[in-house]
Amino acid sequence: MPWGVGFASSRSCVVDLSRNQTLWCAGSDDHFSFYGEIIAFPLQDYGGIMAGLGSDSWWKKTLYLTGGALLAAAAYLLHELLAIRKEQEVDSKDAIILHQFSRPNNGIPSLSPFCLKMETYLRMADLPYQNYFDGKLSPQGKMPWIEYNRKKVSGTEFIIDFLEEKLGVNLNKHLGPHERAVSRAVTKMVEEHFYWTLAYCQWVDNLHETQKMLTLNGPFSDLLKWILCHITKGIVKREMYGHGIGRFSEEEIYKLMEKDMRSLAGLLGDKKYIMGPKLSTLDATVFGHLAQAMWTLPGTRPERLIKGELINLAMYCERIRRKFWPDWHRDDDNTLYESEESSEASKTQPLQDFSFYSRTETFDEEGTENSFSRTPDTDYTGHSLFDSDVDMDDYTDHEQCK
Repeated sequence: MPWGVGFASSRSCVVDLSRNQTLWCAGSDDHFSFYGEIIAFPLQDYGGIMAGLGSDSWWKKTLYLTGGALLAAAAYLLHELLAIRKEQEVDSKDAIILHQFSRPNNGIPSLSPFCLKMETYLRMADLPYQNYFDGKLSPQGKMPWIEYNRKKVSGTEFIIDFLEEKLGVNLNKHLGPHERAVSRAVTKMVEEHFYWTLAYCQWVDNLHETQKMLTLNGPFSDLLKWILCHITKGIVKREMYGHGIGRFSEEEIYKLMEKDMRSLAGLLGDKKYIMGPKLSTLDATVFGHLAQAMWTLPGTRPERLIKGELINLAMYCERIRRKFWPDWHRDDDNTLYESEESSEASKTQPLQDFSFYSRTETFDEEGTENSFSRTPDTDYTGHSLFDSDVDMDDYTDHEQCK
């Protein structure tokens, strides 16, 4: 009797993993998730090969044993791939718990623009938080999401609205009605259009490089990376086709990406931040996406564009990284994480968790209302962060060496 491998969920359904492998999409703000147990179940015999084996065939018994072993191996691989874990009680009393994907091994905080956006926003707003890399999606099937006083909120836009209401932070208080409208329009361009072109480059066209950046442990880590990346590739292509942008050719998709990047470069101009001299929520959104082109797509068209012709976007990314990610260090093109307590020997290994993080201790002004609006125009080393501080000649020389 043939068998199938499936996934039993509390939502009164069984997903047949032997037939349907489109489970979730890494790197997107919108996911589909199943939680439950991996099971094996018999399939009907429709008079195929198994029907002609005979009830007493020795090789039929051998086939059963081999099939059972393969099912056990498949169950283990799927268990590791889906990162199914028992639910843990999280104490979120007066603490922001940020659930997101695990850190990649290339040093950038996240391969997901939305996860990087959310964590950067928390740092910009100077809100202490704790990371949970448990692989668990929100009840709505989204990543990232937060818990605060046992309240679960998903979707970066709703998370920011929630934090503004509960904690009184507001990065946009200096914006007028027109600027707020422009900010929202740019946000939607970045998250609903530019994002998909990045996803195509990351998970379809440049998949082999993305696979190298994933962090998975265990004896089958390489196999799991390969499976995960190719499942994600299929999902991204399907989602892009449904969106509409995936119905164009590769060249047309890259042309759309270039138009979005040029629009951002034109909007930024020679300003310090997108909307002017002061931070806004839009900067967390734009940085989360441009950082992918800057640091996760080596040798691709978006990387060459941002580090070449659109150099003001590269300087913008460097400015935000230096100011709000002091623990994200770069040596040439390789970025590293380190805590203040780390030794010299530990500087060659990326950290997997920052635990509770707050910028408050890095500034002289403490206890002031909306302290994020009064932060100095320097990074933690004391260097200025204005446009002129990122040497364009360095970038030009770097591009010529490629």
